[in-house]
Amino acid sequence: MYALISMGLNMILGVVRIINFAHGEFLMIAMYLSYLFFIWGNLDPYVSAILIVIILFFIGALTQKLLIEPIIDKPAPTKIFATLGLSIALQNLALMVFDANYLSVKTSYQTSVVTLFNLSISVPRLLAFVVAILVVIALYYFLQKTMVGRAIRAVSMQRTAAHLMGINVKRIYMVAFGIGTALVGVAGSMLLPIYSVFPTVGASFVLIAFVVVVLGGMGNMFGAFYGGLIIGVVESFAGVLISPGVKEIVYFIIFLLVLLIKPAGLFSKGKGSEEVGL
Repeated sequence: MYALISMGLNMILGVVRIINFAHGEFLMIAMYLSYLFFIWGNLDPYVSAILIVIILFFIGALTQKLLIEPIIDKPAPTKIFATLGLSIALQNLALMVFDANYLSVKTSYQTSVVTLFNLSISVPRLLAFVVAILVVIALYYFLQKTMVGRAIRAVSMQRTAAHLMGINVKRIYMVAFGIGTALVGVAGSMLLPIYSVFPTVGASFVLIAFVVVVLGGMGNMFGAFYGGLIIGVVESFAGVLISPGVKEIVYFIIFLLVLLIKPAGLFSKGKGSEEVGL
């Protein structure tokens, strides 16, 4: 899940060249939508994920069109404050609509486990892992084999050259922002069976996503995938072998070490934050 959330963040960062501080709130929206589909339509979160991905794609595309596009050439602080303002607005809107209650769903498989080689594995967590891997594979082939995917990679590499070659850069920005938001929609649907939703649920996840993005390399989407796996494994082992209360300390120490040794990220070939105008 960390990988999916971080890949969505890095898709927006790598193509649109903007750090979306409202990314966690899009995760919160996805989880609330999954919850509502379950309560109103009795739709399993894994089934409603298809609808949520579509909805989140259009929410992301509209955000790019209405909020980001008018300020796309403004200084970086302007774009930071715009997405930060959107984050605060969405949090408070959720607080008005749903109050501060922790909401969750109960499914038949919620507490189910499978045993492999004497290891007990949670079924919802295993399903989330499998879905994440399938989404990453599908995204890889989309970016490598389709015309839209090639256009996204071209804009990511050099916006001006892509524009001169006839690519509609503004449309690609909308598509990239939509895909990045749709990825967090998948994560939200997969998280609901194992995690409660509340207005500030996205804050903790997006904080980890920023760590993963820096670890994997800013703008390097598949670096974010590997970074997400690394942080997930480190967090799990630190929580079991040391103490659940210090697992955040462990991956933040790794985060600081990476910043000191290789500021651009473990899997990045770029120079770092200056590539996005920061």
